[in-house]
Amino acid sequence: MAPAALAQSKVTKYCRFKKGNLVALGIVDGETVRQLSGDLFANPKETGAKHKLSEVKLLYPVAAPSKILALAGNYRSHLGSAPPRPNPEPFYKPPSCLQNPEDPIVIPPGAKNVHFECELVIVIGRKATRVTVEQAKDHIFGVTCGNDVSERIWQNDPKIKDVQWWRAKGADTFGPVGPVIARGIDYANLRIMTRLNGKVMQDENTSHLVHNCETVVSFISQSTTLVPGDLIFTGTGGTTSPMKSGDTVEVEIEGIGILRNKVV
Repeated sequence: MAPAALAQSKVTKYCRFKKGNLVALGIVDGETVRQLSGDLFANPKETGAKHKLSEVKLLYPVAAPSKILALAGNYRSHLGSAPPRPNPEPFYKPPSCLQNPEDPIVIPPGAKNVHFECELVIVIGRKATRVTVEQAKDHIFGVTCGNDVSERIWQNDPKIKDVQWWRAKGADTFGPVGPVIARGIDYANLRIMTRLNGKVMQDENTSHLVHNCETVVSFISQSTTLVPGDLIFTGTGGTTSPMKSGDTVEVEIEGIGILRNKVV
């Protein structure tokens, strides 16, 4: 087996799914979901139950993260002429902003300039307090796709913008995540893109992050303890554009999958 194929074969794709009244964890294996029991971050066990992927509803893969952080200005292609910041620049998104794959991004009242932002999302698997960059990798469970939906007027317009990005980045449904968590993948070199109604709008590679995943986890952990299930959006690349009601936006990351949402 070629090295690239061998590496891909070691990737495990974890999901959270709903089927009827059942909500459970699983492993996506081709067109089958193998059901798990227990804690995703504490060696869950296979139950023996299997479901067709086409017959389940995939949910955002972490049920209740204690916190969600996101990075500003973490790709040079998004910064334009501005110099990169010497340290990561995280901000908070509330867990209430999470949205499932295939469920709608809802433009809230008063929002007039809502943009997509394709992002690699870190999923924390072990408690991290003041860890080094070298130690940080052991605290990363895996990665998933995220869309850091942003209302640019609330965020940037000098006459209107809020002091904090509490609604510009944190309104309900402004945090779609999924469809799976990829564990064992080389997240330092993945193609990431956005398609709007089928047209490619962003096309980047995670190797171009200004501050890589380990640096981000280490930096945040110096002041804020990260716990299993916490999510970190790592920033977006290139140029973003508005979305309108009726649009379909897709975030695709190589080796992970496609996070698709309609806009209403």
